[in-house]
Amino acid sequence: MSEPILKVRNIETYYGPIMAIRGVSLDVEEGKIVTVLGANGAGKTTILKTICGVMDPQKGSIVFDGAEIQKKDPDKIMRRGLSHVPEGREVFPFLSVRDNLMMGAYTRNDRDGIAHDLELVHTYFPILKQRSEQPAGQLSGGEQQMLSISRALMARPKVMLLDEPSLGLSPILVKEIFAIIKRLNVEQGMTMLLVEQNANIALHTADFGYVLEVGRIVMEDTTENLLNKDDIREFYLGMQDHGVRGKRRWKKRKTWR
Repeated sequence: MSEPILKVRNIETYYGPIMAIRGVSLDVEEGKIVTVLGANGAGKTTILKTICGVMDPQKGSIVFDGAEIQKKDPDKIMRRGLSHVPEGREVFPFLSVRDNLMMGAYTRNDRDGIAHDLELVHTYFPILKQRSEQPAGQLSGGEQQMLSISRALMARPKVMLLDEPSLGLSPILVKEIFAIIKRLNVEQGMTMLLVEQNANIALHTADFGYVLEVGRIVMEDTTENLLNKDDIREFYLGMQDHGVRGKRRWKKRKTWR
């Protein structure tokens, strides 16, 4: 088996005196989509912020493409080939769609390659070509999510970190966004680490999954196997199928078998 392109080992990350991540370890193999599932507040976003350098771990190591990157500046980590699509999209609202995309390529100087990637982005997200001169702040939530993903693609990353891409979107748009995420993986070989509350669509998109609870990894397996586990079916997929009743069952649940 080849060495994972991203290896996280026993990281601990704090918000002040509060430990948010408790000895988390995970691997991301090149060419795969790996997902981290967990309830709101479990620490999913903190994992991504720690990997991309926005937050520093107090303990543990992060090895990306053969080099340790923990506690390095986010800019240096990004230049090594790791792009972060943050929760809430965070586009530059007063810049045009095209200028937002070009911001993703600001570390590059290969004009032909940038032009090629811009056309590639427009192939996957044709609405962005139509909205090219429009301020990004005037886009819908779904269009802003497309722009955020596309901006990360313009950096030509080796690994993309995706933080809650379904957040705030309608079911139809969520299905569309995740279909494109899967296409990028299959057609372009894009490696991705995806954190997501929508377990159903995440497990049907990714190859391997980790379940995070209160800052700890409590389960890991292929997504095919996770989909067949009773705990996952009842407390994630069942919660989505049965609405409020499922949420009540989730609140009563404190530990995983």
